[in-house]
Amino acid sequence: MSARLSPGDAAPAFTLPDADGRPVALADHLGRKVIVYFYPAALTPGCTKQACDFTDNLDVLAEAGYDVIGVSPDKPEKLAKFREKEHLKVTLVGDPEKEVLQAYGAFGEKTMYGKTVTGVIRSTFVVDEQGKVEHAFYNVRATGHVAKLIKDLKI
Repeated sequence: MSARLSPGDAAPAFTLPDADGRPVALADHLGRKVIVYFYPAALTPGCTKQACDFTDNLDVLAEAGYDVIGVSPDKPEKLAKFREKEHLKVTLVGDPEKEVLQAYGAFGEKTMYGKTVTGVIRSTFVVDEQGKVEHAFYNVRATGHVAKLIKDLKI
């Protein structure tokens, strides 16, 4: 099980391919706040709901100074299908090796339908302008999470 991050920790750096295979680095966003959210799989109901919620609120978040990056273990080709099918505007990146997921503590044991399984732990991090973790939310719900996040961030 990977260690969990706490506010004040340095956000683990990453460069991952987006839906078009282009590299997206956390360092590219220094000077802006970034919401990095981890989800289990593109094209699944809960993950679709969450990605659509982020897309629907992208303008509100951007006006408040936040960029949004969604991370899953999917390959760029699947992310591209997800983006096209659901008309997503949020930046999606793939981490098939699960190295970034583990660095953020977003991969490990979790309970699903009463069973303990190993997989992606739906998590969201707010990274400040200097690359430090401002908020770390683990085991978030797909539905209603974006609205709660906006409320918690007082946007």
